[in-house]
Amino acid sequence: MKETSEHTNSYYAASKNWQTDYPKLEGDHHCDVAIVGGGFTGVSAALRLIEHGYKVAVVEANRISWGASGRNGGQLIDGFVMDLDKFEKKVGKIGAEIAYQMGIESRDVVLERIKKHSIDCDLKFGFLDVAMNQGDIDDFHEWLEEKQENNYPHKMEFIAQENLKQHVGSDKYIAGVVNYGNGHLHPLNLCIGEARAIVDQGGAIFEQSQVKKIKHGENPKLITENGVVHAKKVILAGNAYLRKTEPKLAGAVIPAGSYIIATEPLSESLANELLPSDMAVCDQRVGLDYYRLSADRRMLFGGLCNYSGRNPKSIKGVLQPKMLNVFPQLVGKRIDYEWGGYIGISINRIPQMGRIQNNTYYVQGYSGHGLCPTHIAGNVIADAIVGDTERFDVFEKVKHIRLPGGLWFANPALALGMMWFRLKELLA
Repeated sequence: MKETSEHTNSYYAASKNWQTDYPKLEGDHHCDVAIVGGGFTGVSAALRLIEHGYKVAVVEANRISWGASGRNGGQLIDGFVMDLDKFEKKVGKIGAEIAYQMGIESRDVVLERIKKHSIDCDLKFGFLDVAMNQGDIDDFHEWLEEKQENNYPHKMEFIAQENLKQHVGSDKYIAGVVNYGNGHLHPLNLCIGEARAIVDQGGAIFEQSQVKKIKHGENPKLITENGVVHAKKVILAGNAYLRKTEPKLAGAVIPAGSYIIATEPLSESLANELLPSDMAVCDQRVGLDYYRLSADRRMLFGGLCNYSGRNPKSIKGVLQPKMLNVFPQLVGKRIDYEWGGYIGISINRIPQMGRIQNNTYYVQGYSGHGLCPTHIAGNVIADAIVGDTERFDVFEKVKHIRLPGGLWFANPALALGMMWFRLKELLA
């Protein structure tokens, strides 16, 4: 999978509403807050800061939403992937409650941005988690009970096997839970729509401008090949793609590959047979399958989370058999797109927020569940810069594990750990 500075060859890139073409950073520029990374975290923080009257500049090495924000499954899911009970042991009951409410709010931030800025991104409501064994069903009932106890604001419904075909035309599953508040959308169109809102409100965006060096301190700077941004504060929002841009964060998150294929457009009758209620679907395994229909009725089928750091020789070659195992009805259907990218995994699955020399803020490590959490994290970082640090402080308290030896050790170690969990699933 060869990378260029333009978007990967994805269905999203082929169906985006417009091509961003913001200038390269050249010469000296001044702002209140400079942001490294033009994905969801960066654009969310920028929009929040603009609301507070700050002058912002977003510096992106490639194109807006070039990384995970423009390549992901497009699943609109509230909450964090982390275990809140374990998080409570680290930050206390009040801290865990703040994080829970942030998770609920994360979905609302996305919807508010779509509405406020009139972003066309194929938003659909309805998300179905499916069970493959009795253990999954037991977890579902416990999950629904917890949601009810915590006054969860969205309708959820347990779906018995006899009613499951109303939502998914596959024989692989024995039950499901529908969340009517969550859903799915076109992530690249969402992100470039938010970027347009930044510029419309006076913010600056620079593309094709890789940050070569960050100077911290009282007057931080972002230095690229041809220009410098002078700022009062800096936000690092590169996540898995930050790489060695900031040495102090090197090895804090581990990049893991995630991949998707897209079929040719399906007939209305076949699309209705496969996903009658047009929901996004996800199973419960460590190496999960997730899928949904695009606006033009393509099956977008993802999974194959790869912790080794190596991309498969053929994404289609691995994912198409998995798709046909779920939907044999798709035999003979053409695969028009195959793509992948990296997600940032934190070892404890808790998003990492912190500061470097006071004026540089960072957030990363969403661990594969990022569309909504990136948006609330961007808000929280922005609020901390403005002076409201309550939510930021909760996450900054958490100490994070770094695997020794850099990525040459971290990725294989993580892959071995995931193999152990997958083996347990097979033996269960």
